[in-house]
Amino acid sequence: MTIIICPGIHAPTLTQRFVSQLLETDKNSHLGNDVKIIVFPSGGILPISGLHLLEFLHQNQNIGDNFNEPITLISFSAGVIGAFMAACLWELEGGKIRAFIAMDGWGVPLFANFPIYRLSHDYFTHWSSLLLGGGESNFYAEPPVSHLELWENFKMVKGYQINYSKIPEKTYLKASDFLHLILQN
Repeated sequence: MTIIICPGIHAPTLTQRFVSQLLETDKNSHLGNDVKIIVFPSGGILPISGLHLLEFLHQNQNIGDNFNEPITLISFSAGVIGAFMAACLWELEGGKIRAFIAMDGWGVPLFANFPIYRLSHDYFTHWSSLLLGGGESNFYAEPPVSHLELWENFKMVKGYQINYSKIPEKTYLKASDFLHLILQN
């Protein structure tokens, strides 16, 4: 599995912390040994540039023109803008998107043919973002946390997974458990 990390406009150390937490394993959830995690460089306005991310995907030897392997994109904040554009273009070129995960992508419309999941730092961001599209399963922090805390320290964030596939159903869990459920399916 290939996971592309698309950070927002913030200090790179926050993304390093996110990736290290993503790689940590515990008795309930793990990603396995065959996972490739590739971080898109996010200097300046690059997070909002879908064309730069698409070019990065084409240039990266781990992905290149291998459209057979579906990719997973995990994006945060302003990075949701560029990541979503790149995901749509990647799909138009024949690539496959396994999952698109938008963490605090408030105000970004997300409608596509591939699976979309939203994680929000509070309930307001959750419901107001869903007006612009989302998936069958989403997460919001309860109690609310700061915007950056959702990215930097998501293993400590607790909240509700909302499943919309049938009757809306709420499950209380950690944001890390929600992410691992998506990545393991």
